[in-house]
Amino acid sequence: MSATTTGIELRVSSRRLASVVELLSSMRFAIALLTVICIASVVGTVLKQHEPINNYVNQFGPFWSEVFGALDLYAVYSAWWFLLILAFLVVSTTLCIVRNTPKILADLRQYKEHVREQSLHAFHHKAQADVPEAPRAAAERIGQGLLARGWKVRLAARETPTGTGWMVAAKAGAANKIGYLAAHAAIVIICIGGLLDGDLMVRAQMWWGGKEPFRGGGLIADVAERHRLSDANPTFRGNLLVTEGTRSGVAVLPQAEGVILQELPFDVELKKFIVEYYPTGMPRLFASEIVIHDRYTGESRPARVEVNHPVEHRGIQIYQSSFDDGGSLVRLRALPMGAAVKPFEVQGRIGEATTLTNGDERLRLEFTGLRVINVENLSGPTAAGADVRKVDLRSAIEARLGAGNKTATERKLQNVGPSVTYKLRDEAGQAREFHNYQLPIEVDGQRVYLLGVRDTPAEPFRYLRVPVDDHDGIDGFVRLRAALADPALRQAAVRRYVAMAAQDQPPAVAQALAGSARRAIDLFAGDDPEIERLPHNGAPRLGGLQALSAFMEAHIPEAERERAGEVLLRLLNGTLFELYQLSRERAGLPAAARDEATAAFMTQAVLSLSDAFFYPAPLVLQLTDYEHVQASVFQVARAPGKTIVYLGCLLLIIGVFAMLYVRERRLWVWLAPTGDGARATMALSSNRKLLDNDREFDGLRGLLHPTASEGST
Repeated sequence: MSATTTGIELRVSSRRLASVVELLSSMRFAIALLTVICIASVVGTVLKQHEPINNYVNQFGPFWSEVFGALDLYAVYSAWWFLLILAFLVVSTTLCIVRNTPKILADLRQYKEHVREQSLHAFHHKAQADVPEAPRAAAERIGQGLLARGWKVRLAARETPTGTGWMVAAKAGAANKIGYLAAHAAIVIICIGGLLDGDLMVRAQMWWGGKEPFRGGGLIADVAERHRLSDANPTFRGNLLVTEGTRSGVAVLPQAEGVILQELPFDVELKKFIVEYYPTGMPRLFASEIVIHDRYTGESRPARVEVNHPVEHRGIQIYQSSFDDGGSLVRLRALPMGAAVKPFEVQGRIGEATTLTNGDERLRLEFTGLRVINVENLSGPTAAGADVRKVDLRSAIEARLGAGNKTATERKLQNVGPSVTYKLRDEAGQAREFHNYQLPIEVDGQRVYLLGVRDTPAEPFRYLRVPVDDHDGIDGFVRLRAALADPALRQAAVRRYVAMAAQDQPPAVAQALAGSARRAIDLFAGDDPEIERLPHNGAPRLGGLQALSAFMEAHIPEAERERAGEVLLRLLNGTLFELYQLSRERAGLPAAARDEATAAFMTQAVLSLSDAFFYPAPLVLQLTDYEHVQASVFQVARAPGKTIVYLGCLLLIIGVFAMLYVRERRLWVWLAPTGDGARATMALSSNRKLLDNDREFDGLRGLLHPTASEGST
């Protein structure tokens, strides 16, 4: 018996009904459905599921994000079409089993002992021999030999013109057919378990139980009953966020249109969240010390939840999913990036927001994240070239072999300290995200503060490098930035620079030098009348080195630009140094020494001041202190289909193993009477053409009389 791809053919008058049943029960339809499910699963794996819609808009654009949303690609495994395909697959595979099971069971019971002698000569494996025994005695001897080898045997007598002949019919490997049934039944069982453990029950309560997703915000306790599912819900899978020192008993089930709240029969109290890190900064261990408070019995049960080590209570599994900030308190120091405004302090908790004022402009400050550990790769840059005479080929090859995480360059991993993430939102609702480190970081041999900014979550952060002053702080740069925005201080810096650089020069030279220095620093500060007539090249405000470059391109011939640029930079550096000295005097600090440290600070400060024109905020918020509060994210699931899926997986393993590694074989030995003996004809059939069949048949021929003539072909 071989399985066919055609379906059940009903003998009914309705041709359309017969065609539908034939299609549903056909193997080709089941394979097509399984292929579509595999493709959909690939989409669900590649495309992040249940993300905020803004992330998809940023990634795919307004048009395609709407198209993908209409196809429910953001929640593939709970999409109506995916569940419908699963249901059809269950029906189709079930009909395939119903269609083939009677044939398989009938085939298992048959020994096919009525095969004619002429048919045995058509088999690939065949042999003939003369045996001295009577047909019955030879049949009993051969049958006993086959039984000893694990075959199932049936003897049948058959009358012939020359007397009574005997047919020995044997079979082995019937588990191959059982494997077919087990594998197909496993698909049905796994799909049923998947449907039970999916959100089919949740959707059913939304369709017929009057439940609907919640789209607003606020406290969980204020959410109406129509947005909640009772703790008797037979199947669900949701997230439960618990902050250290608090307890919660309501899980959140994300839906495409919002969320559904799932009541639990217990509360989870988080005593302590534990996280350990690898040297690379990746988390090594998540663990939560919790107490489960049963709402019905009042029992309090302590437990520890780790990744891959869930805790079960009242049939609900509690998994350690992730961790989050539980509302840490952060204290920030606001440092203005422009005018000479005194710094001020602001504080808030992660997840909250406050309002800042900048003249007539009002900004909404949203505290979004706190990371107390940031492990970065601070290995130095590799050399631009290598001396081929010093290249060790063996070392070069070994440096690139080994584990997948091994690199040819040395990695220097270091914890650079805490960082804070916040958003500044204007009155139009537009927001930019900022990421600032609390401590300075040594980059390219110089200690700098990194001030990150990005316009959308899909973009990486762009960092402004701010050099540290002689007190390893950011105040020196802030004072210099404020002094650059003050026209009076710029004029004073020009006078001091000219007085020192042209003290022995005629007044006309000093006056020309003062004019050039004033033009250079005003252009750099973005406060020159010529600025508005220069090409901005898309910059929101022209200033810094970009303004000097645009001025030279507009007014200086190309042949003279290199020399003029050197002169302008020399004038700019000298004037900025005097401006830095003036900013220190106004702050009551002594003059900066003319040493290498000050020179390195001024070199980086010129670059940072130039880049600061692209920093899209009037102030910088520096993290000064924090009170860290952890929160644990649990996944709570009631999954009655889990056991069903495990059973299906077991059946699938058994079925695939049986179909791939168990050979179904049938053997016939016809013993025809010939005088005092018998003429034996042996034939072997198998569902696979393998070398094992040749070896097995060679051994089976030994069951015939030793004087048998070997006529195998």
